[in-house]
Amino acid sequence: MTEQESLRQSRSIYYASGIVSICGIIFEVLFGALGSYILGDGVKQYTLTISLFLTGMGIGAYISEKMTKHLIASFIWIEYGIGLIGGFSAMLLFGVTAYLPDGTDALFLYSVTLLVGTLTGVELPILIRKANEIGVTLEKSAAKVLFSDYAGGLVGGLLFLFLLRPYFGLVKTSFLVALINVGVALWIVFRFRHELKRFRLHAAAGGLFLCILVAGALFGEEAAFHFEQKLYKDPVVFSEQTAYQQIILTREQGDTRLYLDGQLQFSSSDEHRYHEILVHPAMAAAARHDRVLVLGGGDGLAVRELLKYEDLREVTLVDLDPAMTETARTNHLLTDLNKGSLDDSRVNVVNEDAFQFLEKAEGFYDVIIVDLPDPNNESLNKLYTQEFYSLARNHLQPDGSMIVQATSPVFAPKVYWTIDTTIQAAGLKTQNLHADIPSFGGWGYVLASRNGINVAELDLLDDTEYLTENVLTALTAFGKDEDKQMEDGTELEPNTLIRPNLIEVYEKSWRYY
Repeated sequence: MTEQESLRQSRSIYYASGIVSICGIIFEVLFGALGSYILGDGVKQYTLTISLFLTGMGIGAYISEKMTKHLIASFIWIEYGIGLIGGFSAMLLFGVTAYLPDGTDALFLYSVTLLVGTLTGVELPILIRKANEIGVTLEKSAAKVLFSDYAGGLVGGLLFLFLLRPYFGLVKTSFLVALINVGVALWIVFRFRHELKRFRLHAAAGGLFLCILVAGALFGEEAAFHFEQKLYKDPVVFSEQTAYQQIILTREQGDTRLYLDGQLQFSSSDEHRYHEILVHPAMAAAARHDRVLVLGGGDGLAVRELLKYEDLREVTLVDLDPAMTETARTNHLLTDLNKGSLDDSRVNVVNEDAFQFLEKAEGFYDVIIVDLPDPNNESLNKLYTQEFYSLARNHLQPDGSMIVQATSPVFAPKVYWTIDTTIQAAGLKTQNLHADIPSFGGWGYVLASRNGINVAELDLLDDTEYLTENVLTALTAFGKDEDKQMEDGTELEPNTLIRPNLIEVYEKSWRYY
């Protein structure tokens, strides 16, 4: 082999190592995202998938010691394997979740993660050994291949975060990355064709796998959408994977339902109950309605209720996901429900993290409505901490009021009363409410102020479908199995950033629901 040819081959190996490392890191975070969406608790799923992937890489590195011959052919078939397994992983996971028993989806995902990690772990040692075989010293070959691998890992993470997931979604991303793996393998086939004994077989197999993956990229999302339909009670009429979450709208016999990452947010048949309780007691308890802050509530339904007040001057809605508020503005199923509330001249929509918004917000609000998803992961947990409620208190008028959706005192009483305890620890006096929302079951709210609120003295707006003053008073009565005094005598502690106890309590409470 000439020196020039040797140089070309060594460069091919370095380029290949960088490209496949990009694919490897994308698959790694892709599996974490899939686990977060399908199985819930993003921190837990990312931790498990990354740990399994790295364990697999270790196993692969050990296996690679046995591979001393036919290095290029081995690398090619490893890439084909990663491409096929990784490419179909997302689509098949939706199918497994839809049709197989509970727990099978987790087993499938973790098995695929470990397998792809193992194959990925074989890649680098083979490439380093091949570079050394070409004539590059072991120290230089290892250093250059590892540099390409680590640099590629950074590129892969950024690509997934800012391009692939937001613009292509999880299913199409898996097929696109798989195509790159197989494409690299085919490139190596032709670059090293003179030393492959079965060149035509390798090339034909690569061409076939490319065709299969192209078909998957074109039609895999449709198949996954069909599988996803099985996960919901009613037909899915709108689906969008945003940079932050999966937005699903279903509709059946006039009932529209919104799901975020698989969790029901409302049913149009009874959402008026939920939102009337969320808005009107707090508005009745406040001395004025000049400035109102809504944290969450990107569907615009809480804002719809607020706009019933003629003396309302300004509403600021803070929701992290711009795709959610845009959908609430443009999708006719939502605009029919929210009555175009987000386009009202009195409403200012801010797409920002609620915690960060409160940290830099100026001025005071007469009413603060906290309508955020349940605290089922680390990023949401911070919005249920003493620090967060202290920030909200600091922006609340002395004669103003705040209300917080606080999950179910029926299904998760410790969660509900921990939220209540945390709000009190922030220096606010609380009044507890709960109601039957048929699509949710028993649901709880915490009404808070600096001076305390007697709901029996509140004068409610007449323009409601469910809530009356008598009903409001009745919502303060809790059954024995919902009461703050736990049967086991547990002393509830506030949820804080340093000690985020609410996540564990939430997981235990909702495990069987």
